[in-house]
Amino acid sequence: MYSKTFKLLILFVFLFGATTMSRAQDDTVSKPSRLTIGGYGEAVYNYNFYSDNVFRYSHADRYTENKGYGRVDLPHAVIMLGYDFGHGWSVGTEVEFEHGGIEAAVEKETEETGEFEQEIERGGEVALEQFWVQKSFSPRLNLRMGHIVVPVGMTNNNHTPDQFFTVYRPEGENTIMPCTWHETGISLWGRAANWRYEVQLLPGLNSNLFNESGWVHNGSASPYEFRPANSLATAVRVDWTGIPNLRLSLSGYAGNSFSNDIVTEIYSETSRYYGAKGTVLIGAFDFAYRNRWLTVRGNMDYGYLSDAGLISSRNKNQTTMTGNPYPHAPVGERAWDASLEAGIDLFALAEWRTGVRRLFLFGRYDHYDSFVPANGWTDIEWAERQVLAAGINYYPLPQIAVKAEAGVRLLKAQYNNEPYAAVGITWCGFFKH
Repeated sequence: MYSKTFKLLILFVFLFGATTMSRAQDDTVSKPSRLTIGGYGEAVYNYNFYSDNVFRYSHADRYTENKGYGRVDLPHAVIMLGYDFGHGWSVGTEVEFEHGGIEAAVEKETEETGEFEQEIERGGEVALEQFWVQKSFSPRLNLRMGHIVVPVGMTNNNHTPDQFFTVYRPEGENTIMPCTWHETGISLWGRAANWRYEVQLLPGLNSNLFNESGWVHNGSASPYEFRPANSLATAVRVDWTGIPNLRLSLSGYAGNSFSNDIVTEIYSETSRYYGAKGTVLIGAFDFAYRNRWLTVRGNMDYGYLSDAGLISSRNKNQTTMTGNPYPHAPVGERAWDASLEAGIDLFALAEWRTGVRRLFLFGRYDHYDSFVPANGWTDIEWAERQVLAAGINYYPLPQIAVKAEAGVRLLKAQYNNEPYAAVGITWCGFFKH
């Protein structure tokens, strides 16, 4: 009798344990992961049907018959990691390899008496674009601290390759502003109903790095192991999604840039640079509309730089000693950009049963000017450009796109127009493990 009872007890324990383990496994599977892994990348071939000679604007007549040149490129390859520690605390990182990263090596040269030489085998950049810690108090209030993306303009806030149709990032914003713009600072953001807001405190840009072809594009860079922060700046963004399928956004930036470098020069009252601040003001509007078969996106950006004439004079007269990292170039008092792109999903329009596949036919127009001169400075007319482009985006899966594009960059009559063609394959995915 005891033996039979014991066997029944063993069987009960076994069945209870198996059921408990099964439930535990189900709970483990159904419980959301705290680790987020993702990324995106692009591989591109493009052919430019114009000369890349540095004198193609100053002596345009010499380069009218140039056959052009081809290039392969890896514009971006990005790894993104995030973790939710619980109790409202989380972290996020984004490491980006631009144009293939950097391949550097030290080699021993047998042809040169056996000396060691350092060589750069492949150009490119490696950038830590995001590295932050966040405390979430509620959906309406979140505090993010560390290295963050500055959400000014359309592209900085929407820079993954599934958020624009062109093979490369949109040209206008990518020319006149840092892109992707990332700084070490503090961000306060939140969502409520149909609104999202963000306010950031950041280091100001560095006017020594401004130039005529990119306005303040290089101003967030630093050739040093740290980022000078003698001046602080503010960035803001507000998004509204009160109409289905539509997003409207306003963003802006304000901060001083003069002497925001490793050497803070103090000028006497008799100096022409006394009191110069180099205040950078940027205002931007962008929107996106998307339904089942149509996607339309557009933006307008306007930037102003105070003391642009003084900054141009100072930059052009900087020391030319070996190793000086500055461009010695003038900078415009103003810069602006406007763009519009639209794409039609031919599969959805034709109501073909294609599952997740999509085929967009798109067109895009950009018009921008990176150099509107200050008083007394001559205009650089090749800095104003219009870009017309058209092409296709084929999505065999939502995370993968094959892109093809043909376009032309239109300059003023005294210069040669710049036609091009490009193809690329991209991916963008975010996973939880």
